[in-house]
Amino acid sequence: MWKWLHPYAKPETQYRICGKLVPFVGIASFLLLAVALVWGLAFAPADYQQGNSFRIMYIHVPTAIWSMGIYASMAVAALIALVWQIKQASLAMVAMAPIGALLTFLALVTGAVWGKPTWGTWWVWDARLTSELILLFLYFGVIALYSAFQDKIVGAKAAGILSIVGVINLPIIHFSVQWWNTLHQGASITKFEKPSIATEMLIPLLLSIFGFMLLSVYLTLVRYRNELLNADKKRAWVQALVQKMQ
Repeated sequence: MWKWLHPYAKPETQYRICGKLVPFVGIASFLLLAVALVWGLAFAPADYQQGNSFRIMYIHVPTAIWSMGIYASMAVAALIALVWQIKQASLAMVAMAPIGALLTFLALVTGAVWGKPTWGTWWVWDARLTSELILLFLYFGVIALYSAFQDKIVGAKAAGILSIVGVINLPIIHFSVQWWNTLHQGASITKFEKPSIATEMLIPLLLSIFGFMLLSVYLTLVRYRNELLNADKKRAWVQALVQKMQ
């Protein structure tokens, strides 16, 4: 039934397909982010309470969302690698980790910038902020574990186990504003009823969310191709590629 997928499991085939997708995804992410950020930062109306300081939301919210989204994707890739012993799934997990760490760092920094005029302080040990910081440490742990082992197969397994275990932190981040009395505001766009944000502010925010998603995919594709080359550097298809490029 799944025999038609077998040719796509080859590293050289995946490398070629990713190479074809990279420019299209890169251009799409650039256009979406350009429109979203110009619209949100320059043309969206100021918030009636926060003034112009709310505009950091167009970077903070997407990076916070995809800091969790990428970690969840890493955990899925790690599970596939551990259960079905698919090497490329481990490489995908490794490729995503630094990107997720960067988005988590940006979410924390932009949150601090937004928190200063809103709360009067750069940082509080709020449930949402603390669990997001733990997420950053989990990313660092995955990267460090993979790098700590000379045998990358063992390193990938160790990093994969941490990725799966760390998933427990994701619902804590998401539901922290509901489970505890925190300074961080509640959901604005993921509520079942009408989002509590004006349409002229919501549209550029949604564009920014999809733009950061595509940017994450673009960076993952680029890094995944590099991981494929590094993992198969002694294989004939990589040697042939190197000779072709010379």
